[in-house]
Amino acid sequence: MIPRFTRMLAPALALVLALIASGIARAQELEPRAYSPSPVGFNILLVAGTYNTGDLTFDPSMPVEDASASIKAGVVGYLRTLGIAGRSANLGVALPYVRGNLEGKYLGEQLELYRSGLGDPRVRLAINLRGAPAMTPKEFMARKLGTIIGASLVVSVPTGQYDSTKLINIGNNRWAFKPEVGISREFGRWTLEGCAGVWLFTDNNNFYGGKTRTQDPITSLQTHVIYTFKPRM
Repeated sequence: MIPRFTRMLAPALALVLALIASGIARAQELEPRAYSPSPVGFNILLVAGTYNTGDLTFDPSMPVEDASASIKAGVVGYLRTLGIAGRSANLGVALPYVRGNLEGKYLGEQLELYRSGLGDPRVRLAINLRGAPAMTPKEFMARKLGTIIGASLVVSVPTGQYDSTKLINIGNNRWAFKPEVGISREFGRWTLEGCAGVWLFTDNNNFYGGKTRTQDPITSLQTHVIYTFKPRM
């Protein structure tokens, strides 16, 4: 049996990985075990941190070249496991704080800048539609391995630090939504997963220089192969 501790914390770990990069950096988020079930009634407090360094790529319309950054991000979050219409589910929220040193050429001039502040918080609701009914801890320990199909919605709330007179901001000043569906199949110690989602964005009507910034939808596809080495690992 895949260990109880790992399974109970799986939604919390997925929330951290999904929400930790909600500041300056925007990239593919890895969310292993995003639809793994947990017993109903758990309250989980999350604290996490990351450090990222490397080159930056901006929208082609922005006159920025040879940009790089060193970004530190911390996240505090809360997750609650639920039962919704008899299915296992979880609801989580995470608030990031970001500090970053950036440098690059703007219109040919070498510039350096520093940003520090709160990023856009994210809220995630996930529910397993098949293969994972709402369970007590006792029922959870006795459940059979099988196929799980789930769905989730992540919402990015535009309350992070933002100043329209600055080209680089921590917050994005726009709402973002990511509906997603996923499937997970357990084979003893092995777990195979796949999920597909799409990020949808509202317009930023107060972008740098009084402009409006729009963003096309971004498709997200993931597959994971997971192996549990031994209990509690």
